[in-house]
Amino acid sequence: MNEQVGHSAAIYGRKQLIMEGVQHVDSFNESEITLETNMGMVILKGEGLHITQLNLETGSIEAEGFFASLQYVEGKGKGKGKGKRLLGRILK
Repeated sequence: MNEQVGHSAAIYGRKQLIMEGVQHVDSFNESEITLETNMGMVILKGEGLHITQLNLETGSIEAEGFFASLQYVEGKGKGKGKGKRLLGRILK
C-alpha cells in the first residue's frame, strides 16, 4: 500500500485531471472514476472520462474527459464496506 503523505488534485479546463496520493482505482467508466486516496475515497464524475496514466507506486493518476464533479466520500474502513455493499447488490 502507498505510504505517501501528500495529496493534491488539479483539474485543468475541466478537461484534464492530475492527482497525487492515489492508492487504488476502485472502478472506472466513461461517466465515473472512483479512487481510494490517502485522504479518503474520491468520486470523479463527468463525460468521456478515461485514465491516461496511472502509477500506483508513486500514487499518481492522470485522466481526461469532461469533469463535472469531484467528491470526497467519508466512510469507515477506507472504502472496504463499499465493496461489500456492491457485492450484496450483485447477489440480490
